[in-house]
Amino acid sequence: MHDSKGQRSSFRHLLSPGRIGSMELRNRIIMAPMGSNLAEEDGRLGERIKRYYEARAAGGAGLLIMGVAAVAYPRGACNPNQVAISDDSFLPDLQDLAERVHAHGAKLAVQLQHAGKVATQDIAAGRPLWVPSELPMKNGDLLNDLSDEEIAGLTSYFMNPTAALAYHAMTADDIEALETMFADAADRARRAGFDAVEIHGAHGYILSSFLSPATNKRRDDYGGSLENRARLLLEVVRAVRARLGDDFPICCRLDAKEFATENGISVEDARRTAELVEEAGVDAVHVSAYADPLSGAAFTQAPLVHEPGGYVELAAGIKRRINVPVIAVGRIEPEQADRLISEGRADFVAMARKLLADPELPNKLSSGRTADLRPCIYCYTCVSRIFLNDHTRCAVNPATGREAEFEIVETGRSKKVIVIGGGPAGMEAARILALRGHDVALYERRRRLGGTLFFSSLLCEENARLVEYLGGQLEAGGVKVHLDCAVSAEMVKALDPDVVVVAVGAGHAKPGIKGADASHVLSGDELRALIDGSDKKVAADKLPLRHRAMLGLGSMLGVSDRISLARELTRHWMPIGKRVAVIGGGLVGIEMADFLSERGRDVTVLEEGRVLAPQMALPRRWRVLAALRERGVALMTSTKVEEIHKDSLCYLGDGGEQGRVAADSVIFAAGIEANPRLAREIEALGLEVRSIGDCEGPGYIEGAILDAQRLAIAL
Repeated sequence: MHDSKGQRSSFRHLLSPGRIGSMELRNRIIMAPMGSNLAEEDGRLGERIKRYYEARAAGGAGLLIMGVAAVAYPRGACNPNQVAISDDSFLPDLQDLAERVHAHGAKLAVQLQHAGKVATQDIAAGRPLWVPSELPMKNGDLLNDLSDEEIAGLTSYFMNPTAALAYHAMTADDIEALETMFADAADRARRAGFDAVEIHGAHGYILSSFLSPATNKRRDDYGGSLENRARLLLEVVRAVRARLGDDFPICCRLDAKEFATENGISVEDARRTAELVEEAGVDAVHVSAYADPLSGAAFTQAPLVHEPGGYVELAAGIKRRINVPVIAVGRIEPEQADRLISEGRADFVAMARKLLADPELPNKLSSGRTADLRPCIYCYTCVSRIFLNDHTRCAVNPATGREAEFEIVETGRSKKVIVIGGGPAGMEAARILALRGHDVALYERRRRLGGTLFFSSLLCEENARLVEYLGGQLEAGGVKVHLDCAVSAEMVKALDPDVVVVAVGAGHAKPGIKGADASHVLSGDELRALIDGSDKKVAADKLPLRHRAMLGLGSMLGVSDRISLARELTRHWMPIGKRVAVIGGGLVGIEMADFLSERGRDVTVLEEGRVLAPQMALPRRWRVLAALRERGVALMTSTKVEEIHKDSLCYLGDGGEQGRVAADSVIFAAGIEANPRLAREIEALGLEVRSIGDCEGPGYIEGAILDAQRLAIAL
């Protein structure tokens, strides 16, 4: 990794010791508080969540902030498996976690929260939701692009026989009780051996809803002016400080802005609130943001920022107004984090998704092993599971939330293993098999590693880092890699392996559509072959001579082997027409539409099902579909293509209506299926064969990595 001047970064500032109040930290990297749904059903900390935090402590973070601990549990809880800190009965497990984290040299804080208007567990139990004032009924698009199963998961709390939705504007007695709950919970954390507490004053929870003029319409001392709207938060801070004494560190998380929210928290509101909480006695301010919770696309503005470094300027603005440390968060890469601290624009950087993808990130930075960092690809798998009331997990790191299940240990008996296929499943399997001590050789029929992941890196830039990481790990681990080498069953037999791992990717059913064999109709594989120059026959069959010459020149110059350069050049030239019809609105089709529409193509997506991209994690789906609609992409569901013509295609709608779409190029992005042929041929020769990844059925990146790790750990 390099800094802005091209020099290799030592991360000197990010890795330097830091201080929050009386708490000394070994570095400036903080594990951001996240709801994980990894606690037990009664709010207790079981082994699963303890191992989850212990892994991040062992990975070298300076401070872990345990996310959303409910101070009034079960009241005020927003998840079915949320951490509870509302009673002394929870102390033994909290104490055990603190001891485990401290054993690895990290410090531990807990984020104190009451969910207020989004306390879904209150809805399930039929308890009125605590709010500053009555909330108006408001419609949103959150459920519009979800399947019936997803809607059922997201709204499962309404299915409880006792469920009811009602609001309760908090009284003076309620406010006093809430302040006591926060103070009691903070004292409980101190007695459990925690090193700090964070008061959650953001993300639409109870303290944030008092701060926001969009939700606080009170006419008493807790509504109206900013000072009045901040009164509850300030009283909570003072109550916690009085209970803990002067030496125990208190952080406060604030929204620096409410995006896409009429009359929401403004930047100036947040800066003044930060000054007020500093005066009230906090030792640090943690700067986040929020957005309209009824808008799916808004979730990737805040609090799940998709823009790299999206809140950096917001944090820097607050930093200029207060004297206590500022914690910045929001998709901040290590190089940028180091720079922010060196420039005095933040004091600490909190990382969330990065530490799910690689708990060892701090240790790897410290030891200079930046090439070993497993990248987050920002696919939103982690948080999507929370939306569906499941526990968090990570597409690139199956061990997240399942640390005990995916422990990698050396094998006592080394085997000769051949891995066929250099996509994500094959590379990950080879990587772990080599780590465990097996003798591993990988064979890939193309001239580069990555498989469909290489092409998806053109569509989704973040995936390129995963290709680079996995390829580098194979080299570092001593895996013998054979490129441009197609493998037959007979060849495998001659190599005489102990085990054969088949990871050749999915098969593709031929479209049973009249006109599908025309030269302007491409499968996803054929488009990939044209862009990366990996199949000259496809180019000869599908392209005129002048286009073949362009591709040949790009191949000679090595353009197609460099993902970033190839991605940039596709903005200027691609061997397809201006009007593009994409048949199939699953993950591949929607990614394709996003890629093409960004490059000025007029795109129409035709999908037979009702739901677009059901394989995409929810926030990413919301974001991409919103972007497509903004660009004018036609998204047609419940639509069957019947015939393809030279410059158009004919379709049948859900109601039986016929229609026509103009198209210079047609891309077939459906029909992905299992691909067991090679595995069966090898198995017939009497060899031990294991199939993983999409050749067993489409599982995409998450399924490929999960299959690979399960196999490699068990072998």
